[in-house]
Amino acid sequence: MPFFVFLHCKNKVIYLNFMIEKRISIGNIDPIDFYGINNSKFNLLKEYFPKLKIIARGDELIIQGEIGDIEILTDKITALLEHYHRYNMLTVANLKRIIQEDNPVDIPGNTDSVILYGNAGKAIRARTVNQRKLVEVAHTNDLVFATGPAGSGKTYTAIALAVRALRNREIKRIVLSRPAVEAGESLGFLPGDMKEKVDPYLQPLYDALSDMIPSKKLEEYLESEVIQIAPLAYMRGRTLNDSFVILDEAQNTTRNQLKMFLTRMGVNAKFVITGDMSQIDLPRRSDSGLAHAFNILKDIKGIAFVEFSSEDIVRHRLVKEIVKAYNEEKNTTD
Repeated sequence: MPFFVFLHCKNKVIYLNFMIEKRISIGNIDPIDFYGINNSKFNLLKEYFPKLKIIARGDELIIQGEIGDIEILTDKITALLEHYHRYNMLTVANLKRIIQEDNPVDIPGNTDSVILYGNAGKAIRARTVNQRKLVEVAHTNDLVFATGPAGSGKTYTAIALAVRALRNREIKRIVLSRPAVEAGESLGFLPGDMKEKVDPYLQPLYDALSDMIPSKKLEEYLESEVIQIAPLAYMRGRTLNDSFVILDEAQNTTRNQLKMFLTRMGVNAKFVITGDMSQIDLPRRSDSGLAHAFNILKDIKGIAFVEFSSEDIVRHRLVKEIVKAYNEEKNTTD
């Protein structure tokens, strides 16, 4: 705690501001990201506050000096941390601007379509009409079905919404799931334990998360189960409160499986179900729980449906043409 000594000398009062020490944690930010390579950003910070002794020890800043100077630096560090958590980056230019300006404007460019900022400050945007629609309906509905062709950004947009909700502390955890349906491969003949067998099915979810969350923080979230990625079968018996839950590849769930999953919804939970009806790998297409859910849940208030099309495909330009060719071939044979 700060303390002062007051000396009365004739008609004057002299204030002696004693040195204090304060410690500030930078949390689970990678020190290299925050301090800079070879401590470039940290050394710049020290140059701006020459009266203070600033020491960096891992995830902690130790500051020694007079209380007034420490309070100013504390406010600046708080602003720097807020900037990093919003944009997943802190450049030298950002650091200079935040320290030099009293009320720095922290909105780079047009942010209308930005869902969140991923690694290295990459703007994760809703890039198509239906991606923007998914963002809108997810705001007002607790259960959303998003269907459409490969590459249309259904799952990627949903995961961005989940990460944003976690970052904004609207929920306490993210749960991502997929059915481990064998599309021509056999789980039994794959090497390794069960986790190693199913991880290939879940890799697209890891890929999306790694775009949006720094690797160190993502590893901590996975270890602490703030983010959980699991096959659909692992959902049975659970109640998911305070969670953003995404079921991917839902076209490969049976009716009973999807019913089981939907009834996991707890208090303050948001569910997004994604799938592509043209890629059903079940023995019979009619068994798909996703198609069945569309028919029986469409009139329930609080449930929204977003149907993506080939116009939403944002992968390589050839993907759109490939999907178009397959759809045309299917229409001629039906």
